[in-house]
Amino acid sequence: MREPPLTFGFEEEPGDEDEAPLQSPAPRSTSPQGFVVRTDGAARGNPGPAAAGAVLIALARPDAHDPLAAPDASISDYLGVQTNNVAEYTAVVRAIALAQDLGARRLELLLDSKLIVEQLAGRWRVKDLKLRPLWAEALQRLRTLPDGWVAAHVPRAQNSQADAMCNEAIDRVMAGGPASVVVRPGA
Repeated sequence: MREPPLTFGFEEEPGDEDEAPLQSPAPRSTSPQGFVVRTDGAARGNPGPAAAGAVLIALARPDAHDPLAAPDASISDYLGVQTNNVAEYTAVVRAIALAQDLGARRLELLLDSKLIVEQLAGRWRVKDLKLRPLWAEALQRLRTLPDGWVAAHVPRAQNSQADAMCNEAIDRVMAGGPASVVVRPGA
């Protein structure tokens, strides 16, 4: 299987249907040094006050794929005034970076943004100029994972914890609190 190239297209979907779809590296059974990553981005208004939220659950845990599993790490970041799609992508990039800081060798991204899943897989082009650098950074980071990565679209209800992290960030900043709260394992 091939990964999408780091080029910028101008079509929403690939035009050549005969070509095999671009996908992330083939999944392995389970890498104990990795995470299930659930992210969300939110903007109150579009654009409007925005935030990025993410939860990371260690792949080695038996409940790693449970949408309600207690996170091993989390991110709750206020982003200022942004669009919803910028907030969604920012959450993905920051979650990947945190997972790498924690020594991840593999990531399983479970996202409620079909746009991001399809763009990371190379099936849809990145037309929005604001999203291109975020998309490129996400792919560059994912490509460094020795045991690969997968990205799958899940219903919004399965990312309720990441959504809560977004709302916490916006509410926290509006009340005068810190813009970013990152929780790491053992904290």
